[in-house]
Amino acid sequence: MRISELVGAFVRRILRVPYYLITTIIILYNELAKLYTMGSGNIYKRRMKVFSLAFLVYLDYKALQQREKLTKRSKRDGLWEKAHERNAKRVLKLIVELEGLWVKLGQYLSTRADVLPEAYIRLLKQLQDSLPPRGLDEVCQIIETQLGQSMDNLFTNFVRVPLATASIAQVHRATLRDGQEVVVKVQHKGIKIIILEDLKNAKSIVDWIAWAEPQYDFNPMIDEWCREAPKELDFNHEAENTRKVSRNLGCKSEGRDKRPEHVEVLMPEVIQSTEKVLILEYMDGIRINDSRALEDLGVDKQKLVEEITRAYAHQIYVDGFFNGDPHPGNFLVSRKPPHHPILLDFGLTKLLSSSVKHALAKMFLAAAEGDHVALLSAFAEMGLKLRLDMPEQAMEVTNVFFRATTPATEALENMKSLAEQRAKNMKIIQEKMKLDKKQVKRFNPIDAFPGDIVIFSRVLNLLRGLSSSMNVRISYLSIMRPFAESVLKSDMNHGPSSNPNWVYDSPVHSDVEAKLRHFLVELGNADRILGIQVCAYKDGQVIIDTAAGVLGKYDPRPVQPDSLFPVFSVTKGVTAGMVHWLVDKGKLKLDENVTNIWPEFGANGKDQIKVNHILNHTAGLHNALAGIAEEDPMLFCDWDECLKRIAMVAPETEPGREQLYHYLSYGWLCGGIIEHASGKKFQDILEEAFIRPLNVEGELYIGVSPGVESRLATLTLDTSDLSRLAQKPDIRRGSSISTALPSTFKFEMIAGLIPLSNTLNVRRAILPAANGHFSARALARYYATLVDGGVVPPRHSSSSLPPLGSHPHHPIFLTKKTSVKDGSKKDSNGSTSPQSDLYIRIPETDDTSDEVDSKIFTHSRTKIHDAFLGSGDYKDLIIPNGKFGLGFRRVQTTDGFIIGFGHSGIGGSTGYCDINNRFAITVTLNKLSFGALTGEIIRFVCSELHLPVPQDYAGSRESIQQPVIN
Repeated sequence: MRISELVGAFVRRILRVPYYLITTIIILYNELAKLYTMGSGNIYKRRMKVFSLAFLVYLDYKALQQREKLTKRSKRDGLWEKAHERNAKRVLKLIVELEGLWVKLGQYLSTRADVLPEAYIRLLKQLQDSLPPRGLDEVCQIIETQLGQSMDNLFTNFVRVPLATASIAQVHRATLRDGQEVVVKVQHKGIKIIILEDLKNAKSIVDWIAWAEPQYDFNPMIDEWCREAPKELDFNHEAENTRKVSRNLGCKSEGRDKRPEHVEVLMPEVIQSTEKVLILEYMDGIRINDSRALEDLGVDKQKLVEEITRAYAHQIYVDGFFNGDPHPGNFLVSRKPPHHPILLDFGLTKLLSSSVKHALAKMFLAAAEGDHVALLSAFAEMGLKLRLDMPEQAMEVTNVFFRATTPATEALENMKSLAEQRAKNMKIIQEKMKLDKKQVKRFNPIDAFPGDIVIFSRVLNLLRGLSSSMNVRISYLSIMRPFAESVLKSDMNHGPSSNPNWVYDSPVHSDVEAKLRHFLVELGNADRILGIQVCAYKDGQVIIDTAAGVLGKYDPRPVQPDSLFPVFSVTKGVTAGMVHWLVDKGKLKLDENVTNIWPEFGANGKDQIKVNHILNHTAGLHNALAGIAEEDPMLFCDWDECLKRIAMVAPETEPGREQLYHYLSYGWLCGGIIEHASGKKFQDILEEAFIRPLNVEGELYIGVSPGVESRLATLTLDTSDLSRLAQKPDIRRGSSISTALPSTFKFEMIAGLIPLSNTLNVRRAILPAANGHFSARALARYYATLVDGGVVPPRHSSSSLPPLGSHPHHPIFLTKKTSVKDGSKKDSNGSTSPQSDLYIRIPETDDTSDEVDSKIFTHSRTKIHDAFLGSGDYKDLIIPNGKFGLGFRRVQTTDGFIIGFGHSGIGGSTGYCDINNRFAITVTLNKLSFGALTGEIIRFVCSELHLPVPQDYAGSRESIQQPVIN
């Protein structure tokens, strides 16, 4: 047995250290011994010193844990304080000796007063600007070599004692020959080699930690650090960064900008720079951590730190270019009132792409508003991938990230709170993944952590530490919000006139589509469209497949052909198709009593209700479960509970007597019939009947699957259409339209639908009356199949990208055994690139062959259409002259001639087909317009194709028709 193994066995026995940690220590020891025997160079000595200290500090604390058990409770705090003091001195001593990158680490730790013991903060604060200075001869030699002149020719005065000495350079005050007061920043001799070697050492340590403790994989962070840190070694780079940030913040502007996102900070002007020397304007200020001086000047520390926080919010969200090193040594406070903060040292900066900047803003606002859909979408946009579906925990962790800061005096309590929260989340993960205690300790729920947000995370933590050390409370959510909102709002006015890519770049299938795109651009320039999809089939072929606009009011990403839109009651047309599919398969009959299929449904006088009554909206259950929203709106999301409740309600009218729109109850009634008749789950029948045969996987949902959040459009309201609606008394009361509505429907409910429908719980719920999330091309393919009596049209154009059916319908999360290498793609910088789905795509193995059923119904085309419309053999199953057939709205012209069937939804999304002309068209919108905009588009397309216009869309924009209710 090796000596190292004997030492490990001894330590484990005495201290009862977990085996896997002792194994890690042994491996580290052996590796270090091996490195040391390779040579006695400075590199290996530095490594040995670092690892030896880490081992010593670790053993010190482990021994204290055992000793604490034998010590009186009153003396335990004293033991820990002495241990913190002892180990903080050890760490400080080694950092001062090694310098280089370890000083950066010490500076970072010295700011984390919110989580570290006071002894570490007090001692490591010296590293912010008080390291031992380099000799004056060395400094002067570097200046003269870099600038090519003697010190006497450059300066009339050069102060020998440096103002500050930090990890990479030290700063001296001086006076130029023209009399200007400046500071001269001089890079330490040989520091470049040390920094680069320290980065390698840090990378080795991180690799070892990731091996021993997979849940603590910091590789993305160290990789980003390795890319960015070397840039600090070129002062020309820092000079340009300083100029750029100063311009962005308006530090030199005369007439001060008074916009809400303007900040009041100062920055020094760059005078001259080389690779290793930087000369800046001297600014008279006091150190931000000099509490006594701040008090003497009467500086408001709360206001001071708030303004610094605002300055960083501006850099991150507005500019997308920010300083990555905001430790206290890089701030001064102007001696002159009103005592503005002075920002220094822009060697380490980060440039964000426009997409990442928007994703960060979206993540922030999602956390502020508790919007789980937006949060998961933001994760996907920035490339952050999770190994399991845990939206509540993701929101909780994000809120911790943006939590208000706490004073240093609350550090211990704060640490305990964070530890408890982490333990709670890991418990949830353990139960969800069915892991044992050993496995959960090694499980990392994050699969890919994008390098772009590493420096961002560091900045927030440094700012948090700064506010804690100054004993002030900062509310990130209130201070940063205006800046996050401004970056998203700035793109919201970018209609077609200023955005050449407003219409998504996809093939043009016909002359009609080319003309339609020009028409959509006109509507977009008139601010009529936020995001839209239009798809149409003629004679079994795609003639239109267009996407345009953006996904949401605060989501500037483009609408694509595979984007998913909430379509409200358009969903009823698909649900009705499922019932008819089961009829076609012989699982039930249209004139059959529901109780024959669903025995529990017969309670409270419903034994005479038939399947056709429900499809025709004549069951007398139009207000059923309407009160559930007042009891608890989220009960809508409980599928089983809603089925149980609707089976127990009593009808208000006799079945078959009056057609009243079952705007919500329709979904649970049909859903219950579908599940009881088939003996299968609703979602399983949807996939079996339509999704797989039509090859529309991933684009037709009634209750979205986890993992598709990044493709969801966000609803907003067209207030102009709502105002016109409110001013029409014939629409609101007394008309044929309003009398077709149940008494519980109120037009005032429409505005409240928007925030509710955008929530993750509602989007994931099974609501077959109103919760479809479809792409227009998937819905159009559905109606193109129905118009031909169930004959599936040829596959959708493969030139329309991504191809229809290419998404897994249920994105699969990475398991505990799946490697990052299995599914993530890295860009040239090594960071994981975002994909359209939040989670790694793993191809489904079942039912994914290229062959699809050629026909989904066995009956003839005429018989199927008669069943949908309630005509021919089925005419006695519906109310005569009613708006609805059996599940579908009957589409008729202005002269009353029935031409087809379909279904519309509140807000304007629609889908219908014209039987005789073998035409199917769908429109999906995210700016709810109550049918007016949809009508203009339908009229335009029908006019170009010389097809009859449905009555509901025949009027002008001012005459809002039936789509407002169904």
